[in-house]
Amino acid sequence: MKPVHRKLRPRLLAVAMVAALAAPGMASAQTAKERELEARIAQLESQVQALLSQQQQTATQVQEVRTAQAAQPARPATPAGTQPIQATTITPQANPGTTFTVGGMIRMDAMATKTTDGDIAKGTAGRDFYVPGAIPVGGDGPETYSDAHMKFSRLWLDASTTLDSGDRLGARLELDFFGGSLGNTAATNTYGATLRHAYVTWNNWLAGQTWSNFMDTAALIDAVDFVGPTDAVVFVRQPQLRYTSGPWTVSLESPETTVQPFGGGARAIGGDNSAMPDVIARYTHKADWGHFSVAGMARQLKYEPVAGADSTDTGYGATLSGLVKMGDTTDLRYQLTGGDGIGRYIGLATIQQDAMLDANGDIDALGGWAGYVGLRHVFNGRVRGNLYHARSQWDNETAWTGLGVTRKVQSWHANLIWTPYPKLDLGVEAIWGERTLESGVDGELIRLHTMARYTF
Repeated sequence: MKPVHRKLRPRLLAVAMVAALAAPGMASAQTAKERELEARIAQLESQVQALLSQQQQTATQVQEVRTAQAAQPARPATPAGTQPIQATTITPQANPGTTFTVGGMIRMDAMATKTTDGDIAKGTAGRDFYVPGAIPVGGDGPETYSDAHMKFSRLWLDASTTLDSGDRLGARLELDFFGGSLGNTAATNTYGATLRHAYVTWNNWLAGQTWSNFMDTAALIDAVDFVGPTDAVVFVRQPQLRYTSGPWTVSLESPETTVQPFGGGARAIGGDNSAMPDVIARYTHKADWGHFSVAGMARQLKYEPVAGADSTDTGYGATLSGLVKMGDTTDLRYQLTGGDGIGRYIGLATIQQDAMLDANGDIDALGGWAGYVGLRHVFNGRVRGNLYHARSQWDNETAWTGLGVTRKVQSWHANLIWTPYPKLDLGVEAIWGERTLESGVDGELIRLHTMARYTF
């Protein structure tokens, strides 16, 4: 670009000369004006020069930026099918960087059942999966019936965030449809959504409802039935406050007491919860061969049939569980639990109670033990099978409970599960179960349980 000030100077001088000729009588005044004009011209030249220098610096900087951009490698194109579905987050109120996921499963259960002493009442849990405490005893002969449902289908939502401080936050909400009926089996088969899990996590802390710390989910049997070894498994979900540090986990969990009334009859709930939460501590050792876990529990049992007339006792229990790998295709899973006042924690609280009520209206913790063992074998990448046995036995004081209460339950199971496509499982399980009362009278259940499950 040519300097502009070189063209301006002659024109400005010409203007000054014309002004001088137009007023010949004012020579001295014109000379002063010419000097003033010269000074202004010099000032304009200085300003123009500064503008030109600034323009040159800007042009240099632009060129440097373009050169740096050209030197950077080209950003690869986003592969087809992986472009974001939406441009904005679906959790606008969450912390920045929150990962939100949705999952679930669609599951159908269908089964044919034969019971030796009458049928299991329609619409009860024993018709949906194996519940040993529901096996009829002393009924009017054998009954055979079939059932099908979709109640164990699930939906869950997860959110997790790692903050700039390094703190980790998380939350989970999970529902299934194993709740109250909103329709009938003759037409709609509709059921209400039921809360399974709802909790938040902060680093090593957890607060909310999830599996009890007394339960080892990693040692559960790979069952076709919804639970499997229900006779013996620790199976409880409840509100709790939990802290985990390495292999140790300690929790304070919601207290509740179930009571066997004096003389027998249906169980009673404690009336008013204990003032103390159930205290549970667990230690888990993990290795290449599998894992081993041991947990202990202490709890206060409380029964208050009417306000101000309460009775308390102490409950305690311990459980050993684990998984042992036997090569690449076979593993052994087990659990052994014992104690006083642990009935609510065994078999979905459907087999026995935490305490017995004596003639004076006082409670005494009910002792018992429960255990299962199962062998799992993977035949190939698509077919696997399980064989397992479960049993629990209880120390009823028959002078208080009568002879009509459950003394023991046991079952044998064998299943095959076929996975023709990833996340799609088709399974069949044969079940034999037995329930025996303190009187010695027993009843049996024979069931063929089938399942189709797609997890997403």
